[in-house]
Amino acid sequence: MAFHRFKALEIVLSRTPLEVTLPSNKVSEFFGENVFGIDAMREYLSEEAFISVMSAIEQGSRIDRKMADQVAASMKSWANSKGATHYTHWFQPLTGSTAEKHDSFFEPTEGGRAIERFGGSQLVQQESDASSFPNGGIRNTFEARGYTAWDPTSPAFVISKTLCIPTIFVSYTGEALDFKTPLLKTLHVLDKAAVEVCQYFDKNVTKVNVTLGWEQEYFLVDEALYNARPDMALTGRSLFGHAPAKGQQLEDHYFGSIPERATAFMRDFEIESLRLGIPIKTRHNEVAPNQFECAPVFEECNLAVDHNQLLMDVMEKTARRHNFCVLLHEKPYAGVNGSGKHNNWSLSTNTGKNLLSPGKTPKTNLQFLTFFINTVKAVHDNADLLRASIASANNDHRLGANEAPPAIMSVFLGTQLSGVLDELETKVKSGKMSPDEKSALKLGIGKIPDILLDNTDRNRTSPFAFTGNKFEFRAVGSSANCAGPMIVLNAIVADQLIQFKKDVDSLISENIDKDEAIFQILRKYIVASKKIRFEGNGYGEEWVKEALGRGLSNIKTTPLALGAFVSKKTIDLFERNQILTEREQHARYDIYLETYTKKIQIESRVIADIAMSNIIPTAIKFQSSLIENVRGLKEIMVEADYKKAGNIQLAMILEISERINTIKLNVDDMTDARKKANKITDTKSQAIEYCEKVKCYFDVIRYHVDKLELLIDDESWPLPKYRELLFTK
Repeated sequence: MAFHRFKALEIVLSRTPLEVTLPSNKVSEFFGENVFGIDAMREYLSEEAFISVMSAIEQGSRIDRKMADQVAASMKSWANSKGATHYTHWFQPLTGSTAEKHDSFFEPTEGGRAIERFGGSQLVQQESDASSFPNGGIRNTFEARGYTAWDPTSPAFVISKTLCIPTIFVSYTGEALDFKTPLLKTLHVLDKAAVEVCQYFDKNVTKVNVTLGWEQEYFLVDEALYNARPDMALTGRSLFGHAPAKGQQLEDHYFGSIPERATAFMRDFEIESLRLGIPIKTRHNEVAPNQFECAPVFEECNLAVDHNQLLMDVMEKTARRHNFCVLLHEKPYAGVNGSGKHNNWSLSTNTGKNLLSPGKTPKTNLQFLTFFINTVKAVHDNADLLRASIASANNDHRLGANEAPPAIMSVFLGTQLSGVLDELETKVKSGKMSPDEKSALKLGIGKIPDILLDNTDRNRTSPFAFTGNKFEFRAVGSSANCAGPMIVLNAIVADQLIQFKKDVDSLISENIDKDEAIFQILRKYIVASKKIRFEGNGYGEEWVKEALGRGLSNIKTTPLALGAFVSKKTIDLFERNQILTEREQHARYDIYLETYTKKIQIESRVIADIAMSNIIPTAIKFQSSLIENVRGLKEIMVEADYKKAGNIQLAMILEISERINTIKLNVDDMTDARKKANKITDTKSQAIEYCEKVKCYFDVIRYHVDKLELLIDDESWPLPKYRELLFTK
């Protein structure tokens, strides 16, 4: 095994950056060239078909089967011109990754001939074998039928000579088995609710879109080193590894010069992404060694989610060409920063207005405050559900680890905006305001743009922060599907806006002036949601104590956090907004619990396997060499010199024995705990058992393995070390 480690290092040292040439110096000349977007549709579709598709995209209208045949034929012609030979319905099952089944355009005909065929029926809907996808008990294993259905709001694209058609994925009985179906429903509900509230301020607003800008963090590791680490290959993270003498403590990697090999990889995957219409714009070194980040321009939420899922796939495929592996795990290395995927969320109107961006008049700023305060109230009322939306076995390693927001949900507004809310709370009383009070309040609101000019500081320790014209949900994990947290955030804000309109209309019906009614309800919401606002250090222990005093939840583990998905409050929220039924919610809850259990189970097995078949044999072999050395010393030295020289090695022999014994005993106990947990049939109880009774052995076993890494000679140690994984360029 030692050979594999040093052979891997030899391979790494021989690497040279792969030459990458831009197809053009102007990105605009090749951006979106592999996407069946508006320009391609104008070229290939008839005017009638183009209008039909655009109506479906912009207004959600149906495309009839006759028109679908026209679109399919045109889409096939375009795809063929790009070299495509196959097509697939590209969907996002509850596995967390994407899925696809490729079918050829080729169809045999009579007389031994063949034609290229792709009709409306193949475009609009396909029957997919759903038997092996997570379903949470919605369907029996022997019931294999599921359906994928075209989502025209996300354009088709060609990759690897295959036409990929974004679709939803539902069971035979119509229940959602994916992320896209409920996401599209939340976008519809939020659009309707936001438009109705916008009508208080601007009658021209007829459409509100959710916009999303994600920031994708990731690590790069050389493929040879990755292949020599079975823990990374099987779990996505290093289950063992002593911290290197130099880690990230000098903070010299952050925003530093990007290594040449990494730059070549980035250029390559960016070119592929841009061809696929992903508006990737930013790249930089992150805090930890060999950690990086990329980010696109903001897009409509559904498209942004699709693009992020596609980008992760493109990154992993491109990395292999450069002899890299991309680590998207939230915590691939202990002792250095993990990776997140900040979700920057906002709302935009058909009139070009960002609803979370202050304007220049009291009227536009009252609209801003309305959506701003309602979002804060929604987070306050549904903090546990928002926490559940980012819960996973991977993210449990990262949240609260002095590098990422804690498991406590709080909202950061900045001192200036907090001051505005405090002023609103003070000035707006339950009774009618005097003309002077109204004028003073409107004058104060009118100053918001000036205030925000100096409100540029960001709180990196907050899980949900306002950053000028958007909210940044920083607690989302790097490997997560953005749709999960977006479904929750869209749903809770939509529900809150619906309630807001009811509350305001109720006051208006009592002959209270519209603006005053809005002010009074906003004041009520400010008071009700005040405890969720926090401007300080979210990493500190002081905040944990303060949050407890405020009555905020601090749910640290996934099995407990996921319970919010099936609370009566959540089920009612999703059902009254027709997003997910109770049955669908329980199914997702069971799937997430099962996924958690399986991931901990796999890690437990890998820990036991490496410890017993790699670490302990290596330690015994090294210990044997020490024993032979002690025997030799005894033979050639006088007793006094032998005792002086031999005692040190005897102590090492003893320490190695003690650590081997401790590792073996804990591996045996962990295995017994796992066997006991495997007998539990209830998914919640089993997940909790794995969390509390199996996972607790991980750190103990790791501690002693990492101590052995320091004792055993470098040549004998079987696994690539952190200094190699993190610092090899």
